[in-house]
Amino acid sequence: MSTSNTLFEGRPLARPSEDIEDQGLSFDVRTVLSRRRILGVLGVGAGSMALAACAPSSKTETAASQSTTSPSVQATEDLVELNTETAGPYPGDGSNGPDVLEASGIERRDLTQSIDGNGSATGTPMTLTMNLIDIAKDNCPLVGAAVYVWHCNGKGEYSMYSEGVTEQTWLRGVQITDSNGQVSFDSIVPGCYTGRWPHIHFEVFPSINDITDSTNSVLTSQIVVPEEVCSPVYEGADYVGSSDNLARITLATDNVFSDGWQAQTPTVSGDASRGYALGIDVPVDPTTKSEASGAPMGGGGQGGPGAPDGGTPPQGEFPGGPPLGEGPSTPDRAQ
Repeated sequence: MSTSNTLFEGRPLARPSEDIEDQGLSFDVRTVLSRRRILGVLGVGAGSMALAACAPSSKTETAASQSTTSPSVQATEDLVELNTETAGPYPGDGSNGPDVLEASGIERRDLTQSIDGNGSATGTPMTLTMNLIDIAKDNCPLVGAAVYVWHCNGKGEYSMYSEGVTEQTWLRGVQITDSNGQVSFDSIVPGCYTGRWPHIHFEVFPSINDITDSTNSVLTSQIVVPEEVCSPVYEGADYVGSSDNLARITLATDNVFSDGWQAQTPTVSGDASRGYALGIDVPVDPTTKSEASGAPMGGGGQGGPGAPDGGTPPQGEFPGGPPLGEGPSTPDRAQ
């Protein structure tokens, strides 16, 4: 066979004795990509290329990959904003009294210490990376937004609220999204208290200057802590009681996630001995206020570390301390 019969568009054929269409998948893919590059040079598909430039980073699956970004297939999808959820009775954003967002030092990545350094939360390490996507601007990264994250400790206690830790501010903090729309927090895996699936709360504000007023939030929601993380972690000494509470709840029966939890479930890497990295894409429409902003908050009951009547919860019901002892007898939907 002559040299001309062993080449196609300047590339050697994998199977010189067979037809072009029989050269195999690898050859076909390279041919398609080569032709797409030519079309790109000619200006064909320029709109798609511009959209790809605004694509959000793919979900971060490991701590090491947090500094690496790549275009996401979501650039061509019609994304909808992540489910809005209530901030619950322990937000610490000033909407029901305590306000950590006025504190100097709230902008931080490490959430394990109180802001004043006089307390800390122990547990299995967890890094949470969130990719914020501006669905009002062709799914571009949402740059310069302020993300406030908070959650309970391994005992089911919330700083600023639970008895004995009202002066603590651990497991609360704010980060500003970078040029890729990303924020990352170093924390611990939350525990499981009675009536709620393990979760992480967050609020998104247009900028750091907006965090002092909770009604400025453009999204209030919650993130699932996957069972593959919870089950091994809850065997540890920092999570006494969490395994029993987890056995009593499912995502389908949780009063927040029961209407759908797939979009609120992060990717996971790591293990209980080394710690976990969670990554999640968060589509946001920053042109609209969060429906959950300024909502009345319950003070206890199902879904939070307290009893429905504000009294002492039954022994063994949850691993945290006594309830707040205030708020309506009928709890809000989510806490």
